[in-house]
Amino acid sequence: MTATSQKGDIKLIKCGVRFEPPAVVLTYTSGEKTRRRTMPLRNFTKNSGVQRVANELRQTSRHSRYLEALPPAQLEKLIAMIHDYLNGKSKQSIIEKARTLDRIDPEEDLNKVDETTLNFKKAVMDQTFEKNRTRPGDPGYKYDIEVDFGTGTVEACEWDSDDKDSDNGS
Repeated sequence: MTATSQKGDIKLIKCGVRFEPPAVVLTYTSGEKTRRRTMPLRNFTKNSGVQRVANELRQTSRHSRYLEALPPAQLEKLIAMIHDYLNGKSKQSIIEKARTLDRIDPEEDLNKVDETTLNFKKAVMDQTFEKNRTRPGDPGYKYDIEVDFGTGTVEACEWDSDDKDSDNGS
């Protein structure tokens, strides 16, 4: 996983996980030197809560400075990868799951996914929105854009009828 964020004098280059013993690994530059920081997840078991561990890691004074540049959802995804490994999933299936979490499929029914997957998908959508967002003052910003989507065929819906009998309870 690669992230190119910069907070303070630390520029995050990439991040990853170590499965045994469990740890989050960051590669970053500080000044002109490239460094690697390994943040062990002590007492992390297959029953540990991913969000709780991510929050604790972010609040740890030793690691908070390095994790500022990493989006919270990405840290949770890294910890979830370790969690899945501890629950017996293969490394290949964990990598495939991480790749599918990064993709937004318009045909996927997000009402049928678990809460963790839904939160990851929402975070990806938020990041994509912020990346593509234009604000006043940005180059190419236009106010009040009108778009005509054409006059395609309109499908009739049973619930959207003009039946007067349904309004008065007859």
